[in-house]
Parts: sequence; C-alpha cells; structure tokens
Amino acid sequence: MKKKIIAYNRVEQPVLDDLKEKYDVRFFKNIDTNNNPEFLNHLSEAEGIIGLETPVDVDMLNHAPHLKIVSNVSVGYDNLALEEMTERNIMATNTPGILTDTVADAVFGILVATARRIPELDHFVKKGQWQAEAIGEEHYGTNIHHKTLGIIGMGQIGNAIAKRGHFGFDMEILYHSRRRKPEAEKTLNAGYRQLEELLEESDFVVMITPMTPETEGMIGKREFQMMKKSAIFINGSRGKTIVEQDLIEALENGWITAAGLDVYEQEPINLDNPLLNMKRVVTTPHIGSSTYETELSMSQLAGENLQIGLTGKRPPNLVNPGAFDDNN
Repeated sequence: MKKKIIAYNRVEQPVLDDLKEKYDVRFFKNIDTNNNPEFLNHLSEAEGIIGLETPVDVDMLNHAPHLKIVSNVSVGYDNLALEEMTERNIMATNTPGILTDTVADAVFGILVATARRIPELDHFVKKGQWQAEAIGEEHYGTNIHHKTLGIIGMGQIGNAIAKRGHFGFDMEILYHSRRRKPEAEKTLNAGYRQLEELLEESDFVVMITPMTPETEGMIGKREFQMMKKSAIFINGSRGKTIVEQDLIEALENGWITAAGLDVYEQEPINLDNPLLNMKRVVTTPHIGSSTYETELSMSQLAGENLQIGLTGKRPPNLVNPGAFDDNN
C-alpha cells in the first residue's frame, strides 16, 4: 500500500505528478484545515505533508498520528509549531537558497515602483487622464540613485538587495542585523548601524527579516517617527514584523512619504484596509518568489526533502534536527 501524502497550495504540477506515481497523494487548495472533514480524514492517515503557508499547529498535529515529515515550500517556517513537532518526532524542512535572487528582484522592483509611482501613473495613463492633464509636480516621484538604502535583516536576501542598490544605483548601503557582515562591509562598503541610526539616516528602509518572536512588531509608531519625512518604507519580510496600523498612521500623518508592501498582517489583505486607498502605497500579493522557474525549483527541493524524510533518512534541509535524532 502506498504511503499517504497531503499536498496543499503551491506544489507545482510536475512535482505533484511525480509524487502521485509513488504515493497516495491528496491535494487541497485554499481550505480551512481545521474545519474541512475531508482534509482531516486524510490527515489521520498521512505520513507526509508538502505545501506552502498552511499553519501546522497543535490541533492539526493531534489529527495526524502517523505524520513523519512536513515539507514547507518556502524558506520561512513560522507556520510550523516546531517545538511540538520535535517532541512528536515529526521532521520539518524548508527550501533555502533557491529564491534569494528572485525575492531580491521583486523587493527592489517594488522599491522602484514605489519611488517612481509607477502603478499610480500606469493607472493615470490607462484611465485617459493624460489626455486631459499634463504631468506636473503632483505626479513626481523620488530619485533612487545615490540615495541611502537601509536594510533591516542582512541575510542572503538582504545582501542580494544591497548588491542591486550598490552596483545598480550607486546607493550608500546601511544595514542592521543580529551579527556584523564583514563581507558586505568589504564588497559593498556597507555600514553597520544600530536600528535607530539606520532609521534616521536612510532614504529607503527595507524590511527583510525572518519572522521570529524577536522581530514581531519590530517596526511600529516609534520607529516610523524616527524616519525621514521623505523616507520610503518597503516590507518584503512578513506582515507581522511591523505594526500595520502604525504604518497607516505614519502615512496619514506624513511621518514618511510612501510605502511598498508585499506582505500584510492578514493575507489576503482586507478590502477595507486603508492602505489600498493610498496613492503613495504600492501593494503586491506576496509575490516575492513568484516566478515559474523559482516556484518549480522550490517544489522540487520540497519534494526531495519529503521523499528522503519518508525513507527515514535525514532530509538535506531539516530545520528541527532534534526530531531526526530522536528517531534514530
């Protein structure tokens, strides 16, 4: 009898087809995992789960007595109850490295779009306003070249964003991170700053930290008030790394000039969220890694992690090694 696997959300079709040849695979998309009888029924027999973003919490684990591995199709894994999974000898894996350049492209693209007001002016042209109104000062954007780019979270993606700013736009690079990054300081002339210093000095502030208890709500009213009034804030990390209501207040009160957002406290974002009615705010639907090439590579790595874990071997991208050690 084939082992039962549950797949959900973004598992690309070639990977799904390969898994279906080897396992009893049940695919679910956009479901409430706590209240779907069919999902819970299959979960009770599943040995593996592969997918994106669905919370794997204690309640879900209580419905999965045979579960051996959860393979996240993402770098982040804040959707997983890691301590509980480790106690139950359930391995967790992620897909690091693959999406670094793709996310950096997206974040820097959002930065450019926000600074130069590209979505707003695209709408201006397509609605026929250009025929009746010449471009004037009220439509002007902000220069990017030779400005100061402050990056909060100088991991692989932060470093890739810094390269784009430094080499592509001659920007001065500042960063704040848990640890100093000597290589970035050498090759990018990046300057380490305490958070308050970075906020005060930067023309563009990019949030690209992982979601952890330490980073939740890291940027709020106090921090927005420290920024330059001309500053543009970009969030490509997780929605809850900032206090969203405080960002709304900062934009309404002119504490900062604009924001570009790929992530939100609630996803999908509520249609009554004030951010959606602000001209100087660019919003994208969490598209950081959303190119076919990258999504396929991530699915392939997640599939590899899953299949190796199901054999009882250590997957290459295990994030809770205690679960594997306890099994062997």
